[in-house]
Amino acid sequence: MARISMVEPTSADSQVQELFAEINAAFGRIPNLFKVYAHHPPLLEANWHKVKRVMMEGVLPRKVKESIAVLVSMDNSCSYCIAAHEGALQSIGISSEEIQMIKTDLDSADFTEKEKALIKFARKANSAPLQVTDEEVGIARTAGATDAELVEALGVMEVFTAFNKFLDTLQVELG
Repeated sequence: MARISMVEPTSADSQVQELFAEINAAFGRIPNLFKVYAHHPPLLEANWHKVKRVMMEGVLPRKVKESIAVLVSMDNSCSYCIAAHEGALQSIGISSEEIQMIKTDLDSADFTEKEKALIKFARKANSAPLQVTDEEVGIARTAGATDAELVEALGVMEVFTAFNKFLDTLQVELG
């Protein structure tokens, strides 16, 4: 059970209602994550803008970003984000079988070598940032990753590491 209430659109102030309208337009609903962030509208606004910039813009394919979100969330044991981003992968046409492969055997999943290297890089940065080696960065570069792509992959990791901790601390349920 959630440790904090959610701000519903009908009880939100005008600033939050505007943000909720944008979020609803993007997702077809307002995820509970944002309903909880609405208790502090500046944080809701900052995180919504970050999600738009990181997940909806940039050069990395959405499949790569959603996969990073799932794997980082899996490593951090955040069931909310795992379910939400498995759903996001399904919404872009990724089968349940391929999602399972992404989670259990990334090397066999349908990604380019560069995409696999970026996903592995982001995942390692999440679990052991001080243990990321020059060799691991070199593997991504050799596979064709640019500095901008390395930063973008880490940006996705950063967003979900924060969301995982926020959601788990407050025990927010998927909805």
